[in-house]
Amino acid sequence: CLDAKTGEEVWKHTYDCSYKVSYPAGPRCTPTVDGDRVYTLGTMGHLYCLDAKTGKPLWSKDFVKDYGATVAIWGYCGHPLVDGKQLIVIPGGDAGVVALDKMTGKELWRSPLSKDAGYAPPSIIEAGGKRQLIVWLPEKIHGLNPEDGKEYWNVELKPAYGMSIMAPRKFGDYLFAGGIGFKSVLLKLDKEKPGVTEVWRGKRDTSISPVNMTPLIENGVIYGVDQPGELRGVDLESGKRLWQTYAPTTTKKNANSGTAFLVKAGDRYILFGETGRLTLAKLTREGYTEIDAADILKPTTKAFDRDVVWSHPAFANKCVFARNDKEIICVSLAK
Repeated sequence: CLDAKTGEEVWKHTYDCSYKVSYPAGPRCTPTVDGDRVYTLGTMGHLYCLDAKTGKPLWSKDFVKDYGATVAIWGYCGHPLVDGKQLIVIPGGDAGVVALDKMTGKELWRSPLSKDAGYAPPSIIEAGGKRQLIVWLPEKIHGLNPEDGKEYWNVELKPAYGMSIMAPRKFGDYLFAGGIGFKSVLLKLDKEKPGVTEVWRGKRDTSISPVNMTPLIENGVIYGVDQPGELRGVDLESGKRLWQTYAPTTTKKNANSGTAFLVKAGDRYILFGETGRLTLAKLTREGYTEIDAADILKPTTKAFDRDVVWSHPAFANKCVFARNDKEIICVSLAK
């Protein structure tokens, strides 16, 4: 825990952890902050509830020991989700999806849908008159009742290598998800009850197949980084590709798993590319327009014979907070 104004360390919590995964760097999950508590999930499945002021552990779980889980080849990546009194996590193993009492760690329910956890975070949407817990496991997207974990619906979506990574994204009555291997689907959410109807499936020359990032959907257009590394604009209702550019993502065209993380701020978008370059841009149905850009961090990790930084930044106080494997920096965006 660092002081946001100075970067000085306030406290730290450490534990021994032997990495037995590919790309043994991490952890991969963003900490989840809820009031005076912080929830962290490590690469090898160590879940901690920490006191936000002191870093003192309040309770913990070990997904391998407690749920008989097998750590996937790239480790645990889906951050814990706070929903009311619950903390929802996806350990896989004997438990599948689990809701814990966020104060004590006591199990409230489990939904053993898959022994494989995949990499996508759980999320909550409202559709069909119900709150729905959306989880994308390696073989299917599931809509669950967040109160008891019972399944409302499921749709098959199998990305290559079990890499269900992005959080399925809702826009109006639609739900979109996609991943490596040119696998994607657009679902229409039922207005009357929890359920979905398939609208289209992406192909090699349509839609978008993001690897490490979650796209945004605005005004009927999907904006995201496709598998070879180009930022794309895609028509939501048809899946037709509108335009593409490598400018804010990677310097190498057709880069395997080329990546940039994308957020919206007011009338503009902010992209943090794998090269460590931060870009402010306008994105519309017609195309991409760069406003400004700066190299703010050096890539410190090797992937596919190139240097990358695959760490999603955070935004607060008119600043961006970004890190690689050696340092964390704060850059003002006020101007």
